[in-house]
This record gives sequence, structure tokens and C-alpha cells, in this order.
Amino acid sequence: MTGETREKWIRKNAYYHRTLVKHLKFIVPEGSSVLEIGCGTGYLLEQLRPARGVGIDLSDEMIRFARIHRPGNTYLEMGAEHLSLNETFDYVIISDTIGGFRDVQMVFEAVHKVFTPQTRLVITSTNFIWRPLLNLAEKLGLKMPQKRQNWLDISDIISLLNLSDFDLISHDKKMIFPRYIPFLSDFLNRYVANLPIINALGLITCLVARSERVPVKPAGAMSVSVIIPARNEKGNIEALMQRTPEMGRHTELIFIEGNSTDQTWPEIERLGAHYSGFRDIKWAQQTGKGKGDAVRKGYSVASGDILMILDADMTVAPEELPKFFNAIASGKGEYINGSRLVYPMEKEAMRFLNLLGNKFFSLAFSWLLGQNLKDTLCGTKVISRENYLKLAANRAYFGDFDPFGDFDLIFGAAKLNLKFVEIPIRYRARTYGETNISRFKHGWLLLRMTAFAVKKIKFT
Repeated sequence: MTGETREKWIRKNAYYHRTLVKHLKFIVPEGSSVLEIGCGTGYLLEQLRPARGVGIDLSDEMIRFARIHRPGNTYLEMGAEHLSLNETFDYVIISDTIGGFRDVQMVFEAVHKVFTPQTRLVITSTNFIWRPLLNLAEKLGLKMPQKRQNWLDISDIISLLNLSDFDLISHDKKMIFPRYIPFLSDFLNRYVANLPIINALGLITCLVARSERVPVKPAGAMSVSVIIPARNEKGNIEALMQRTPEMGRHTELIFIEGNSTDQTWPEIERLGAHYSGFRDIKWAQQTGKGKGDAVRKGYSVASGDILMILDADMTVAPEELPKFFNAIASGKGEYINGSRLVYPMEKEAMRFLNLLGNKFFSLAFSWLLGQNLKDTLCGTKVISRENYLKLAANRAYFGDFDPFGDFDLIFGAAKLNLKFVEIPIRYRARTYGETNISRFKHGWLLLRMTAFAVKKIKFT
């Protein structure tokens, strides 16, 4: 097949290709460095608008066409099984070509060499249940002819990824109506195709994975910042300073006080000065309102490689934090979330309606994010400084919508395709003060934010 012929088929099935590009643009931010394996004429690579784009393909005809017509990127005649590039990328794309590889596992093994801990492998392939219809479309001249394809369903791809030391982050399906009919096609593919059960019929299977072979920084070389938002928590300040453990190379405690009425701020100042000879302690007052604003204030003065949030109410004991440190320092996860819904709670630790709300949001967010998330509202959350800065740089996609800070981090981490890990913790009853959460007022706000996220993440 010539490059001109392939371009003709792309134009003939423009709606399918536009929809695929739109989904991949949601995953791959503009300005990333991208390697596309099986780039063909360079159409997809050009559409993604990378800062550095490299496409490889076995066909000299396709590479020649891409170099002439899409000179903004680099195109190399090269087989994926024998990848010989001496650079790394933010994203490696294998789109609609995995079915044509002679040895898929060999390809997965080869691509590790262009990975960093942050690199993501993005694979799109055809849902095998569509194969009879696609074969018929080829015979009717409605679809580009292809050579005989490997018979791979999603479970086969996941198995090969596991065998090749790739860690699957998420997978989903897109598009149930690949032909364009005004209004109808967009409605079916944007909304209906993303509903549970119906989603299993999607034409496009998309998987995102990361390499498990790339070495991470030694845990002993990492520093930690523990951000502690505190409002009306005077009685807990000293215990937090005494009991928060040292982790990694160095641990700093950052107290952010927020409009307290019980002398929390003078207590932080007094005890901070007292313990400063034993601990690295910083403190500041937030100028805005809400926990989200306090957390961001803390992040702005933090210097650690790893950023942790610990609520000052001590319903999660400071002694639990090393579990979170070990999970992120070892590379097992990139966004670490506490879960209060596994171990039995102390009496009065969580009221029944709060527990019911947490269960609902657990189901909603697991569907929404494509990763299991049992407890969205646990205050203990951990992310690396590097990934937080990326999240903050891309915050405009969701906007400043979250006064709690929990969902800003969850949605942002999901948008970056970070690996989620939940750690069960013992949730304790308060020993001082009262909760700052209003069940009904804040519950309604959470529902509104969830609906907002569905639109921004699922119904794109």
C-alpha cells in the first residue's frame, strides 16, 4: 500500500480517526515527547503535536511519505522488535498496529529501553468482537484492507504486558458507532458508549501501562514534606510534632493554620519554636478558605521529594505514614491514597450517612477513573513533588473547583495516568474538637463535583 492510498482511507473514515485522535489527546498532553511505533504516514503523530515526535515503521514507502508531507517530526525505518533508539520519551504509542507484529512480547520487551519512571505506554487496538463486522466492511470497500491480524483480545494484551514487566494502569473502550451521522454519532460515542455494560461493546480498546524495569531513586535518598492543615485543632498540635515519624533522608513538618477560633495558631507558633531544635518544622497561615487552599499553601513552601497530607484531627495516626512512604518510594504506586473502609473503625469514628456516602463515591470513582479507589475522602494522600508540579501545570483543564483538595489531586493524578495505590489504615475517633465537615452541605457539593468530573473525564 502506498502512502497516498493510506491517506485516502484516513479521509474516507475521517470520523473514526478524529475520534481516536481526540481520545489520545486526552491521554497525551500537547508538547510531550512521543514515540509512535508503526507510524504509517505520520498522521496520528502530527495530530498529537509533540514537542519531540519520532515515528518508526517497517515500510520504507510510509516513512518516505511521512518525511515529505509531515516534516515536523522524525521518521525512521525500523522494526519495533529491534528498537535501537538512544533517547527516552514521555509517551510510547502503539495505535492500531499491535495486531500486525510478528512477536508482540518481543516488542514490549524492546521498548523498555526508551522508558523513564514517568513514561507511559499507550496501546489502542480493535475490540475482537467487532472482527466479523470489520471483515465485512473490508469486503464492501468501507474499510482499509489489512493483512491477517493477530487474534488478540484485551486479556491477551494484558497478559503479554505482565509477562514483559509492564504494570497496567488503566484500560477502557471507546466508540460504538464509527460512522458519522450528525448529532447521533457524537451522542452515542460520547455518552452511551461510556456507560457500564454498554462500554464492553466499544470498538477501540485503549490501555495505559508503565515499565516496572526502570530503576527508581533509592528510598534513603528521598526527602519528605508532611503538610498538616489545621483548623480548630489546638489539642492535637503537640502530638503531631512528637509522633510524626522521620522518613527517608529528611522529613519536614509544615503546619498550615486556617482561621481557627480556639488558639490553634498561637499553639503552633509556641510548640513550633519549642520543637524546632529537634524537628524541621515550618508554619504559616492560609489567606484563603478551605482545606484545598491550605494544602496548596503547604505545597508552595514544601521542599521534599515526596509530598504527604496528614489531617490534624489525628483520625489517621501519624505512625501510619511510613506505609505510604514505602509504597511511593519503592515505585509500587505514584498516587497513594488511604482507605478507612477496610479495617473496623473505632466507635463514633464515622457516622452512618458519611459511611454510606463514602461507599457511593467509591463505586462512582472506580468507574470514573478506571482504577480501583475505595475511599475518595480519606485525608491522607501522597504524591511526588515532580508529579504534583505536572498536576498543577495542567490544573486549568479542571479549574479551581474543589475546596477540599481531595478531588483536585484525584482528578489531576488520573489525568496524568498515575498509578493509584490504596493503603488500608485504622480510622480513629477524634479525641479533640469537632469535625469541620457538614454532611449534607458538603455531600451535595461532592455530588456536583462528581458530575463535573464525569463530563471532564468520562464524557469527553
